[in-house]
Amino acid sequence: MNTSREFVQKHYNPEEINDLIIDSIQDIKGKNIVKLDMRQLDDAPTNYFIICEGDSNTQVKAIAENIRKRLKYEAFNSPNHVEGAANSLWVLLDYFDVVVHVFYKETREFYSLEDLWSDAVFTEYETL
Repeated sequence: MNTSREFVQKHYNPEEINDLIIDSIQDIKGKNIVKLDMRQLDDAPTNYFIICEGDSNTQVKAIAENIRKRLKYEAFNSPNHVEGAANSLWVLLDYFDVVVHVFYKETREFYSLEDLWSDAVFTEYETL
């Protein structure tokens, strides 16, 4: 009897990572989801921004935690840096090629990242 198990780790490409992040946001009913493709911009800090919002600090924190958890266990990918989880008005998860911004609605309106990076290619996703 062979008791060893073969473990195969799937390699996720950037689009699959983005899809997993979007799905993780939709799991927790995140709203106004947008992906900014910034690969063609010379001064861009990353390849993609994914931006969404929640209705409460609790929801913002839950969305960010769901993204972190699913990427860790499904894509074997942990963020390089997480910022803002303590008060959950704006949680940033840095995955090198993609940076996720989970906002409380009023905080998103105040910082208006979409206006700052308006030259990027925008993709909007359905709020479930």
